[in-house]
Amino acid sequence: MVKHIVLWNFKEELTEQEKKDAAARIKKELEAVKEQVSGVVSLEVEISPLPSSNMDIGLISAFEDEASLKAYQTSPAHTAAAEYIRSVTGQRTCLDYEA
Repeated sequence: MVKHIVLWNFKEELTEQEKKDAAARIKKELEAVKEQVSGVVSLEVEISPLPSSNMDIGLISAFEDEASLKAYQTSPAHTAAAEYIRSVTGQRTCLDYEA
């Protein structure tokens, strides 16, 4: 199994309402990909971090194997979501590992 964790911070120029709206859209779009790509074991987008967090939004996902992760990353639904995410976020951190 491969775990894929991604954390983002929103662009500073976004208002709080824009950040809230963007988080909801990111959650909706990425979680929908789970149903469209085989090999996704689990996929959750967290949009309500505790105040102690230093990142705004997180994706926690698991895949059957590296090929499944690659299929997810290159799927049209993920590609569209990623384009939007890049337009509203300024910092991204990713960790992929075998579990």
